[in-house]
Amino acid sequence: MARERQPNRWLVLANVSIGTFMSTLDGSIANVALPTIAGELQAPIHAVQWVLTAYLLTICATLPIMGKISDLVGRSRIYNYGFLLFAFGSLLCAWSGTLALLIASRVVQALGAACLMSNSQALVASIFTAGERGRALGIVGTTVSLGVLAGPGIGGILVDWLGWPSIFWINVPIGIIGFIAGLYLLPKDRSEKGKEPFDYAGSALFMLGIVLFLYTLSNGQEWGWSSAATLSGGLAALILLTGFYLWERRVAHPMLDFSLYRNRTFAVGNITALLSFVAMFCANVMMPFYMEHVLGFTTEKTGYTMMAYPLAMAVVAPFSGWLSDRIGPNLLTNAGLAINVGGFVLLATLTAEQSAWTVAAYLLLFGIGGGLFQSPNNSSVMGAVPRQKLGTAGGLNALVRNIGMVMGIAVSVSIYTTRLQSLSGGAAAKPDSSAMLGALHTVFWSAAGICMLALLLSLSRVLQRSPGGAAESKEA
Repeated sequence: MARERQPNRWLVLANVSIGTFMSTLDGSIANVALPTIAGELQAPIHAVQWVLTAYLLTICATLPIMGKISDLVGRSRIYNYGFLLFAFGSLLCAWSGTLALLIASRVVQALGAACLMSNSQALVASIFTAGERGRALGIVGTTVSLGVLAGPGIGGILVDWLGWPSIFWINVPIGIIGFIAGLYLLPKDRSEKGKEPFDYAGSALFMLGIVLFLYTLSNGQEWGWSSAATLSGGLAALILLTGFYLWERRVAHPMLDFSLYRNRTFAVGNITALLSFVAMFCANVMMPFYMEHVLGFTTEKTGYTMMAYPLAMAVVAPFSGWLSDRIGPNLLTNAGLAINVGGFVLLATLTAEQSAWTVAAYLLLFGIGGGLFQSPNNSSVMGAVPRQKLGTAGGLNALVRNIGMVMGIAVSVSIYTTRLQSLSGGAAAKPDSSAMLGALHTVFWSAAGICMLALLLSLSRVLQRSPGGAAESKEA
């Protein structure tokens, strides 16, 4: 093995970045297409949201399992076949003529995305030396955020020009090219098969528990939060996830290493990231509806306006990651969350006669805030764990991110629907723009509160006089 050709680490990073961007992009690219899909497939909004939720829910259920399988049969192999599976799922999505088929195709697509997401950070960490690893992981983290945030903008442009299937067609050639490039670029695997058994019981408990939890959460609004279905689903999910936790604590080779959460830096970084993504997806899901239904924007104009967010992030995030290596992550993460709180307050003041430039300026603030928060927070989280656990830490980081997205969709839709019915005089009444605007304001105020909670938790890192920080990052 020592004589094998060493892969070019920057080309590996480029390949991983493409896969990471593509898989995270498809978690949000359908946001702006939901009104169009709902109209063409004649489906209500609570049903159409499953185009998003099914994708994210499947990723959440399979991410840790794909990561464990990768450790057994090879990270490069699982990552690279993820490209093909993702491309095939995208092809099925583009061909879907019914909502049910589209949702099923998104599940296939999500399985490919889980193969990509579960291995991206581990592949980068394994091939970069300690002096460059932090910067490389920061680039991957920035790619994740850009993929999530650029989705609505790119989706709006494609939907307006080429129709909603185009947001899936675009993945097919990229996935095939990524697979072929990966065959030559990625490091050769050394299989760990036989060294430890696969945790089938833990995997089953996790999948059942997380799917039931997120399914109940996503349907709580339709069923009623105090209904027997919601309460029984929540209780069953709690029992399954508790059983999973207890099983993982006693099994010799667990699927998830919960000991990482005893590290305060790792735990705080993951929880603040969870809350940040919950809040962010409240805006990601609701802003296209505000611009198209209240302001009357076309999907193309909505897409261009939404692009202010990722463009600002693309400028700020790399600089923020570089700066965090020199001054530490605390000031930057706290400043980013504070700016996001201010951004949500401004969204709560939007009117029914707002210019695209004003909306873009507000979204620009989120790009600045997100750029200041994401890269230093990712660096802090990955720098808090030993090198041999970077793969596990990266998988948990991705899991937390995707759970935050699903929760953001469920929370925003629930708050919006409940408030809209109240302002419209009941579910049967036809809502007007003022009622929709009032419901949107309630969502944005709620998101501001969630973001403020993340800020308060993040501030605890300033009070924690840990000798870790930069030192840990260099050792990882």
